[in-house]
Amino acid sequence: MRKFNHNYPSDITRAQYEMIRGELEYTKRKTKPRETDLYSVFCAILYLIKGGIQWDMIPSDFPPKGTVRYYYDKWSRPKRDGTTVLSSVLRKIVVIHRNGELRKDNTSLGIVDAQSVQNSDTAEEKGYDAGKKKRN
Repeated sequence: MRKFNHNYPSDITRAQYEMIRGELEYTKRKTKPRETDLYSVFCAILYLIKGGIQWDMIPSDFPPKGTVRYYYDKWSRPKRDGTTVLSSVLRKIVVIHRNGELRKDNTSLGIVDAQSVQNSDTAEEKGYDAGKKKRN
């Protein structure tokens, strides 16, 4: 099995990977020895997701983009319950990380911020927002 040498902030540790390895390997039956390190494939997917990177811009120290795309498609395919392997393992990683920091599995607070800005003189009137007591 070819191992890839990469070290990006989006990578997870091998120990974290071992906690989700079974779920990732289960999606493809193993009929012969695997030639690609799924850890590197998963880290490449994390790199793409976290960085908003285009497929063509995957660094060469990850597996080939065709291999990464193959597993991404496989892991993103909805199961009978509507969830995907990718979403469930990402959720599992979040829970592991939160538990490591002695926090609850789920967030207990969310903050949404909004700001009202005065419209310029040249813009036509759009309406009145009673909650903010401003014209939009």
